[in-house]
Amino acid sequence: MKIFKKYYKIPAESQEIYLALTNPKSLHLWTGEKAIMSTEVNSEFSLWGGSITGINLEFEENKKIVQQWFFGEQKEESIVTIKLHADKKNTSVELVHTNIPDIDYDDIAEGWTNMYFAYLYEFFNDDEK
Repeated sequence: MKIFKKYYKIPAESQEIYLALTNPKSLHLWTGEKAIMSTEVNSEFSLWGGSITGINLEFEENKKIVQQWFFGEQKEESIVTIKLHADKKNTSVELVHTNIPDIDYDDIAEGWTNMYFAYLYEFFNDDEK
């Protein structure tokens, strides 16, 4: 089992990013896929057509999201923690994903950087609009 930790700079306020990560309509806008999401603790979520599924564990509005991600028959819980830190013009997003199965690590790490946060960055980047 491995841990992936990385910081991303997103050109938006933390409130906007939190909404983009927790509201199903906002998620659909930047992912291009329908999403099932709620800020209710212990609710199930599904992103990218069901390729990412899990349970929402904790929310601190505009600051923190904690989720359990599912990987088949994995015994240890794979936990994703996203913390939003306000910056002058950006938000620093701290990502920690624990208990990633060794076989899935490279794909998961690449997905976080080249899809999940790349798409979110593009959604908020004024130069792209």
